[in-house]
Amino acid sequence: MSTRQLVRKSEQFDVLVFDWDGTLMDSELHIVSCLEVAMQAVGVVPRPAEELKQVIGLGLDEALAALMPEQALVTQQQAKEAFRNHFLAPKPLPSALFPGAKETLSELRNLGYLLAIATGKSRRGLDKALRETGLDEYFVSTRCADETFSKPHPLMLEEILTDLDTPPSRAVMIGDTEFDLRMAANAGMPALGVSYGVHAVERLRPQAPLAIFDELAEIPPWLTEHTTTTRP
Repeated sequence: MSTRQLVRKSEQFDVLVFDWDGTLMDSELHIVSCLEVAMQAVGVVPRPAEELKQVIGLGLDEALAALMPEQALVTQQQAKEAFRNHFLAPKPLPSALFPGAKETLSELRNLGYLLAIATGKSRRGLDKALRETGLDEYFVSTRCADETFSKPHPLMLEEILTDLDTPPSRAVMIGDTEFDLRMAANAGMPALGVSYGVHAVERLRPQAPLAIFDELAEIPPWLTEHTTTTRP
């Protein structure tokens, strides 16, 4: 048995809450494509892809409002419907999990952590992604943007913590965007960042995450060694 298998989980945290898009799944290109289609469907010229990806992580209503603030609400809702139709349509090459995602989640679950998801996706979109990746059995609680307030409002995390009867200090949020880390701060929860997602590290650091990782596989050993809350 390896040393990693012998080490028990960190005494500090019980619950690990993951973002989905940009943290566990490499879906940036697909989401950007759907945003382009949504804007074109209502006669709005899409912004450059670099700008479009900056809203990934927000709920769809909030993302479209940020991208098309001058458009009427009815137009934004039409764009939302176009986005959903394109996003949920069968595609020849589905978005893939980031390297090591399933293995890391398996290791964390075996170490005794409760795993949860807080995502800007819709419930329908998340359930589809969980089925397609075979990860639906890994998570004991999930919240989506169409069920509660969008990030960075803390309600999504507060509802998960209530579900799991866990105080904020015993849980940690793991995400790739400023929205994830701000949501955690608003909920009084510590956070961890990943550098390979949507927002640059320079945008994550001001939110004071406990650490920022370049790969998902770095998270389990960090957690097993981390016993006190220290900020970089």
